[in-house]
Amino acid sequence: MLVFYGILLIMRKFELIAPCHFGLESVLKKEIIDLGYEITSVSDGRISFDGDADAVCRANIGLRTAERILIKVGSFHAESFEELYQGIKALPWEEFIPERGKFWVKKASSVKSKLFSPSDIQSIVKKAIVERMKQSYHTDWFKEDAESYPIRVFLMKDEVTVGLDTTGDSLHKRGYRKLESKAPIAENLAAALIMLTPWRGDRILVDPFCGSGTIPIEAAMMAANIAPGMNRHFTAETWTHIITPQNWQDVRDECRDEIITDIDTDIQGYDLDPDMVDIARINAAKAGVENMIHFQARDIADLSHRKKYGFIITNPPYGERIGEGGELPALYKTIGERYRNLDSWSMYLISGYEQAEKYIGRKADKNRKIYNGMLKTYFYQFMGPKPPRRSE
Repeated sequence: MLVFYGILLIMRKFELIAPCHFGLESVLKKEIIDLGYEITSVSDGRISFDGDADAVCRANIGLRTAERILIKVGSFHAESFEELYQGIKALPWEEFIPERGKFWVKKASSVKSKLFSPSDIQSIVKKAIVERMKQSYHTDWFKEDAESYPIRVFLMKDEVTVGLDTTGDSLHKRGYRKLESKAPIAENLAAALIMLTPWRGDRILVDPFCGSGTIPIEAAMMAANIAPGMNRHFTAETWTHIITPQNWQDVRDECRDEIITDIDTDIQGYDLDPDMVDIARINAAKAGVENMIHFQARDIADLSHRKKYGFIITNPPYGERIGEGGELPALYKTIGERYRNLDSWSMYLISGYEQAEKYIGRKADKNRKIYNGMLKTYFYQFMGPKPPRRSE
């Protein structure tokens, strides 16, 4: 009977929740649809979709722009702690968490809701789950010495959503960036910025402020179709009553078979600091794309390229991060000058510097607001002409 119940759980359909950076919901939505899953809802910083055990594996391993993947346990309305307690207690926790499972509320957040204290929300949720588990397992004591089941709770306008975190460390941690710069861009944000451009693997890409190499490395992984989560582990890999080891293995094998090994790329990363260039090379090697990227110590003032129709995609300094406020006008003026000297190129840069366009010397064709953590930034998009169509 227990074996049969386990099989039913593994075959079960879930509603999955994928949080992302605010302003990048459309990019993540397209990724999920491309994986073959149906979107159920879109809200600020979150996409929900239907999927089975394989979907949990495929989303964790394959999504480039998500923060993590949650299995939705339930949702309900709550304006008081009593309503919160009863709502949590009514959810089928025993279907997910074994008797000896270790469970805790990893994070609680509240927006425009009557219940707003994260610590109080966490405490009430934990108590309610314990009470439900007591009734389900007919015990008053839980050892919590087995697998981990981190829980996340969101309150938005008094609507409570509760999910089990299948991921663990955020999905931006691909595993290749062991060394990094002072102000690195998150891997999932870097991937999203690239995906917001028309760049493809057979086009030129230059990042003149590459730091630890994140943007060129993410671009190379896209060009070679290397799944971002191929070489890391996830919390849900121990949840064998919900997702089997074979589910994970099948998805990893599937992703491995889809890697493109013979692609020819022109991806370049420059940085003023030779030590950062060495770090970028090490990180690229860990990602398995060191042969696809040319890294070089070079000042932005020396940026040039003889070919046409290339792309600059970059994350230049913008003061708030590393205290360079006094130098920013000259820096952005140089960025604009070097860009104008490139023939028929496009430039995409993310910056929190409000006067970036002024000193670049051109108004961006598009300007997208993106929250990099709590910091408001702008993704400035300067469009160059499209290259002529290639003859067959």
